[in-house]
Amino acid sequence: MVWLMPIPALLAALWSRWLPGARWVTVLAALLGFALALVGAHNILHGQNLPTPQSWIGLDALGAVFALLTAFLGVTASLYSGPYIAHHLAHVADPRAGLRRYYVYFNLFLASLLAVPLMQQPALAWVTVELTTLFSIFLVGFDGSKPALEAAWKYAVITIMGATVAALGFFLLLWGLQRAGGGPQTFAALVQASPLMNPLLRKVAFALILFGFGSKIGLVPIHTWLPDAHSQAPTPVCALLSGIEVSLILYVVMRLLPVFIGIPGLHLEHWLSVIGLVSVGVAAFLLLQVHDYKRLFAYSTVEHMGILMTALGLGKIAAYPVVLQVLTHALTKSLAFYAAGIVLVITGTREISAVRGLLRKRPWTAALLLAAALAIAGAPPFAVFSSEFAILRAAAAGGDYVSLVLLATFIIIAFAGILIQGNHMVFGEPSPAVASAVHGPRGLQWVAVLALLPVLVLGLWMPAPLSQLLHAAARQLTGGLAP
Repeated sequence: MVWLMPIPALLAALWSRWLPGARWVTVLAALLGFALALVGAHNILHGQNLPTPQSWIGLDALGAVFALLTAFLGVTASLYSGPYIAHHLAHVADPRAGLRRYYVYFNLFLASLLAVPLMQQPALAWVTVELTTLFSIFLVGFDGSKPALEAAWKYAVITIMGATVAALGFFLLLWGLQRAGGGPQTFAALVQASPLMNPLLRKVAFALILFGFGSKIGLVPIHTWLPDAHSQAPTPVCALLSGIEVSLILYVVMRLLPVFIGIPGLHLEHWLSVIGLVSVGVAAFLLLQVHDYKRLFAYSTVEHMGILMTALGLGKIAAYPVVLQVLTHALTKSLAFYAAGIVLVITGTREISAVRGLLRKRPWTAALLLAAALAIAGAPPFAVFSSEFAILRAAAAGGDYVSLVLLATFIIIAFAGILIQGNHMVFGEPSPAVASAVHGPRGLQWVAVLALLPVLVLGLWMPAPLSQLLHAAARQLTGGLAP
């Protein structure tokens, strides 16, 4: 039944192309996808629907975490899309054509995102990842403005080149599988056959996949497309891009990590830690000097992907913190972009310097933006604080004090950068752009509040079923991490 998750969004894309009512059909499709993801997670907790080693499509605990996140963000993004896109297209010559085009690509993008956690076959996983890129390219350039088209082109060139490099790594692994005795071309079969594969072949495959997919994840130094694309896309698309798409690509890398464990001379955990720390450090200092608040949250995505890579490098002791960080970052980053989208709608500018004194003129918007900034920066009692603290505690428990000190330092710098920028926007005398701010669609604020609830609740309390699923996913991830 889990394979049905992308189907509602695909049907909604067809409906949006030919029939009216695309907004509510899209919301209904997203809700159905979320319901199917809940059913899949429930079945996994009760020992059902686990993929067999021969399965090409299936859902396990780790995949279920990503499927639930994708489906939930699909619901909030579809709800946000209605008022946001209607307002965005209010003054164009043919708004119906724009709405139709938006919802077709939005639903195709969501369907491809939901398909990624279902793929147990590496080649199919690569294909679905590329579909997410293809459909999101059209959404990044949706405005048709010069900056949006440049961002879409840059996004396409860098990430498709990265995908080509990663494909070579996938081919090497599948070739190594055949030389090791063959079998079903699944992640599970690759893991079983990996000790029989040539170590040099696995090393080259690791380098190709990490570099190729690292460009899509947004790891430094191949991250330059991310702040452009994630800032120029329509806000609900930004929430999906930064919230879950980059995490899903990291998920595919996670599925392959057991293949590279134990290769003589590779020191997998060191590579992951170094790449992660470099990404966190560069992003932290960029956050101090950014001038566009949507780019601010985009650079925060680079930071958090670096945190996740560093945590993966800590080994098995950080398995649960990694899964928790994926959850908290996805939920919080979508909230951050929803709050930023409201500011953009009411002020008409992305410039941080042009937005001052929101609290005096638009207190609800200011409160949402401040909460989002605090949450994504890692302040208590929000959810990201608990996951980042768990990662730092794992580094201390594992005796990796270099990673501990560097990661804590960079997190503090990033915290300061986000809060300094947020403080400038929320407090002080209202700037001309804020003083003349319009009243945006009220529905945007309600969606942002909906996105805020799990960010706050999960920072204070973890529901038992969700905790069980996260621990099951962590136990599964443990097999791919160094001791």
